[in-house]
Amino acid sequence: MRIIGFNFTKILVEKKGSLTKPPQVKTSINVLDLKEISSDFLKAKETPIEIKFSYGIFYEPKIAELAFEGNLIVLVDPKDAKEIIKKWKKKDFSEKFKLFVFNVILRKSNIRAIQLEDEMNLPPHFQLPSLKFENKENKEKKKE
Repeated sequence: MRIIGFNFTKILVEKKGSLTKPPQVKTSINVLDLKEISSDFLKAKETPIEIKFSYGIFYEPKIAELAFEGNLIVLVDPKDAKEIIKKWKKKDFSEKFKLFVFNVILRKSNIRAIQLEDEMNLPPHFQLPSLKFENKENKEKKKE
């Protein structure tokens, strides 16, 4: 599978209140639609599939919300494409396809979400890496 397109069609950030304590953050990711598309410029032996998605980040209790919607276009093997379309009619996916699609959506959306959270003075919705100070005495004790 290869990604050949990704774009957001909706980005919403709404801050509804102020933080008085660390918020509880919940996320939601959904596939809204999936269909095979045709393209004149693609001469590949693979089949393009368009996936419409939504991704939400919710700060509880109703402090803030980030909502994303968009499209992802992937190229898949024609046999796999038929199976994916068939399973989608039952609102189901293979685990391999689901992991691939969700990871792409999460990667692209989380990068944008971190930027928006910073601009809105919201804490990041997941723990970012950070460095910690360690004094020399504790470091020497650990070596012993």
